[in-house]
Amino acid sequence: MGNPPDPTTAKVLRTWEKAAPSYDRQIALFERIQFGGGREWLGARARGRVLEVGVGTGRSLPHYPADVTVTGIDLSPAMLALARRRAADLGREADLRVGDAAHLPFEDAVFDTVVCALALCTIPDPAAAIAEMKRVLAPGGRLLLLDHVGSTWPPLYALQWLLDRVTVRIAGEHFTRRQLPLVRAAGFEIVEVERLKAGTVERVLARRTATM
Repeated sequence: MGNPPDPTTAKVLRTWEKAAPSYDRQIALFERIQFGGGREWLGARARGRVLEVGVGTGRSLPHYPADVTVTGIDLSPAMLALARRRAADLGREADLRVGDAAHLPFEDAVFDTVVCALALCTIPDPAAAIAEMKRVLAPGGRLLLLDHVGSTWPPLYALQWLLDRVTVRIAGEHFTRRQLPLVRAAGFEIVEVERLKAGTVERVLARRTATM
């Protein structure tokens, strides 16, 4: 099982274990309004051997092409139990396992696509997670991200900043984070970026360069 999680990761785990039973019901409307089309956008760009980091309850599973193989990890066993049920209902083969985004339990360069949807906002060390995503991607592989980020509109950003004062302490969730600078710093080639909803939603397609 490895070393026990650090206190911040353990807090995030407790949050999602508690939230799992009601997560789908609570997030459905929010996803439709705030992130509408986002998971379809990810699925349309996924290729080959796919790893979804922070797979949660498996809400992206219906949107992956039939010809990809899907592996998913999540910190929360309770969330994964729901993802396995969703995969079974869809008739979708998926290898779903417990794992930490900052310490992915895979060899180097074994995936063609890594997806992370609405999870980097709560991962305690997003830079470490992105470095791990790069490590497990084959040269030329795709990184696909969807998340809420700090708004481009200053009044809304200020509200997000205030919200962070509560959500980071209680649940480890960040509303003013932006992942794109971390993706660039990790050495990815940025292929496609979209910012929506007053800049609060960002979609990223990046590529691991062919050099190891």
